Amino acid sequence: MATRGKGRRLAYITVPSAILHSLSSASLVLSPPSKQASRPGGGGRLLVGLPRRPFLFLLLLFLVAALGTIRAGLHLHPILPCPHLPRRRPLSSSSSLSLSEGDSKLDFWRQPDGMGFAPCLEFSREYRAQGEAAARTGRRKKYLLVVVSGGLNQQRNQIVDAVVIARILGAALVVPVLQVNVIWSDESEFGDVFDLEHFKRVLADDVKVVSSLPSTHIMTRPVQEKEMPLQASPDWIRSRYMKKLNREGVLLLRGLDSRLSKDLPSDLQKLRCKVAFHALRFAAPIEELGNKLATRMRSHGPYLALHLRMEKDVWVRTGCLPGLLPEHDATIRQERKLHPKLLTGRSNMTYHERKLAGLCPLNAVEVTRLLKALEAPRDARIYWAGGEPFGGREALLPLTRNFPNLFNKLDLALPGELEPFASKSSVLAAIDYMVCEQSDVFMPSHGGNMGHLMRGHRAYAGHRKYITPNKRQMLPYFLDAALPEEVFNRVVKELHRGSVGQPEMRTDKTGKDVTAFPVPECMCNGTSMRSRH
Repeated sequence: MATRGKGRRLAYITVPSAILHSLSSASLVLSPPSKQASRPGGGGRLLVGLPRRPFLFLLLLFLVAALGTIRAGLHLHPILPCPHLPRRRPLSSSSSLSLSEGDSKLDFWRQPDGMGFAPCLEFSREYRAQGEAAARTGRRKKYLLVVVSGGLNQQRNQIVDAVVIARILGAALVVPVLQVNVIWSDESEFGDVFDLEHFKRVLADDVKVVSSLPSTHIMTRPVQEKEMPLQASPDWIRSRYMKKLNREGVLLLRGLDSRLSKDLPSDLQKLRCKVAFHALRFAAPIEELGNKLATRMRSHGPYLALHLRMEKDVWVRTGCLPGLLPEHDATIRQERKLHPKLLTGRSNMTYHERKLAGLCPLNAVEVTRLLKALEAPRDARIYWAGGEPFGGREALLPLTRNFPNLFNKLDLALPGELEPFASKSSVLAAIDYMVCEQSDVFMPSHGGNMGHLMRGHRAYAGHRKYITPNKRQMLPYFLDAALPEEVFNRVVKELHRGSVGQPEMRTDKTGKDVTAFPVPECMCNGTSMRSRH
């Protein structure tokens, strides 16, 4: 920049401070002015003393100045960014590479590594030969009747086991009877919920499924057995039922819930998967509406599905409290006193002990904090499945304040679409299941039959992301009010690094169901297939 003063033009240049720091005291010598250097009006200025060889000195000064300019350019002041370069967020101390906000959103939607596992239901020659022999002889004379109870997903588990038991006994299976649900007064039949013809067709080579008993057996009084013991094996089933079934021709079983052993021969494990993931397809009206709702959820990008267990009966049965107002907690305590048999086990534990043991459902506050710790985007579209929360929609306020795009089937359905199913809780639960199954990420607030089946379905579909809340380990941090939110988020995220739906070997988990963990019996990758041959 140039200015004028007393008719003379003065020039100024800016020298980066790095240049001055680069020059050592040996390079330049500041000397006091000599008499020869003094001029009238000079003001006693200091002059730079030059060495005897000025050419070499100037060359050295040029090189040092150039290096200093380069250094200064690499350390631009942060408040003067170059407009043509993208701005970067500062790197965190815990990582050498930080994610931008967009990358952070993508990280939440990122799917786990499926390690190449894919469905493989290759039955042995012996299994196929036994099926052909049974089709020619025994299955025409022996029939298994089953009555399944509970909610939709509890009934599905029992239907899976009913097919396997029919196979073990070499009997035809009469279409299972869905017991009227006492809590929801649902009188749905098998064909209202499932595609019956598809069920028969898929299982044709495994078990013959008939709609009703033939006329030759209608007047037969079926052998009605009490509940099976836990972990009943194929050998126990044959020794207990085969003679009676051969004699009477009809066997009636009730109370199959979680009675059949989880550790069966390989072919029977594959049959379980075939029933759960292939044969039990929902009826056409459910499929149609479920697909419509899933499409509406996906219309603006990926979506998260939550299974929220916040209904009144859930709080009563689990021995837990909803954490709303004191009057809500008092209502649950009173209900539990009036119906002590509803409490599902461990009645000697206090509410606080249950909470710390991970036996309580997460409430809306806890679900919200968990999602924020896992860096779910605030604008994420969330579908929530489940019954009406105890306390009404106000019980969901912590979620809606932080994640405003929260929907359920009532929000998404057009007028009249849900009316045909208004009194059919099983059908409504099936619609929920379909929308959750197609989500990009799924997370249950509590364990249970839907969560187990959803885990298996998402694994079987290629290990789609499934977040398992690590309640037992994370809840102490939830209860620590003095813990900074930043520390809480970091700890909780680390606790869930290995709980997002990666392949898990069922054989490493004692007593786990193959319909929840289909690897390795029902899914193979290149390595596991080579080990079999």
